[in-house]
Amino acid sequence: MTSLILGENGCGKTSVLEAIYIATCGKSFRAVDREIVKRDKEFYKVELNYESGEITIVVFSDNKKTFLVGDKKFARLPKKYKYPVVLFLPDDLNLVNSSPSHKRDYFDRTFAQLNESYNDSLSKYNKALKQRNELLKSEFLNRDLVFSWNILLAKYGASISKFREDMIRQINFRLTTVYRSIADNLDIVRVEYKTEVKDESDYLKRLEQDFERDRILKHTGFGVHKDDYVFMFNQVLANGSASRGEVRSIVLALKFIEAELIMEKMKKRPIVLLDDVFSELDKTRQKCLVKNFKENQVIITSVD
Repeated sequence: MTSLILGENGCGKTSVLEAIYIATCGKSFRAVDREIVKRDKEFYKVELNYESGEITIVVFSDNKKTFLVGDKKFARLPKKYKYPVVLFLPDDLNLVNSSPSHKRDYFDRTFAQLNESYNDSLSKYNKALKQRNELLKSEFLNRDLVFSWNILLAKYGASISKFREDMIRQINFRLTTVYRSIADNLDIVRVEYKTEVKDESDYLKRLEQDFERDRILKHTGFGVHKDDYVFMFNQVLANGSASRGEVRSIVLALKFIEAELIMEKMKKRPIVLLDDVFSELDKTRQKCLVKNFKENQVIITSVD
């Protein structure tokens, strides 16, 4: 089933998709909760009704978010009440040529849905990284306290790196075939995962070695938060060699693979949220998008 949300720019179309995403995935894809509350308002509330009769209600108020499913209340949306989503944002069309942080965010969002342990490790890593960076900025810096955060960063960082490497291997196994089905040519496409991380022991050693540099710069310069994903097109960098249409075919292929992986690993057909990207694709790619997601529930925002 496909639903179309029409409206001028700035009227709140994306906010509808964001509300669906929050109620199905547990958090926003744009910002932290306090930043998405409507201006001059003190709270937000989302109510999502499933065909099964199940209702998920999300309320954010007084800097606290609660989820109500049936008669049960949670501070975080439990895994069993989450529903997978393939999210397609306008910025995703520029993924191949985007910054390392944008690419990390994109793949982290994808991987976190596929594996709850990855999501948990990523959350704990980011909290440890924040604490370590705050210590590095402190005028009363204690190296022993930094070491305790080093241990956590090494533990969760090594786990994150290993999972990323495995997932990119699975994506590359399909990427060229899916890309060719869209572009109808014989080009070869792959993603290279770039990281300096080897294993937990090496990770910890590197953090210790870099302490003085980090102290001077006041931030952590080594770790999976610096990883990058590089797209290759016919054995050369896609950034600069692939045309605009070829880049968009690569991104479409990633979206189709994401939906395939969700079906395989979660046994659920994901909801597809397309935020004003349909009009950015030519007729051939529009038809390809419709064909590949014809069995999914699709919600599209557009100005026309």
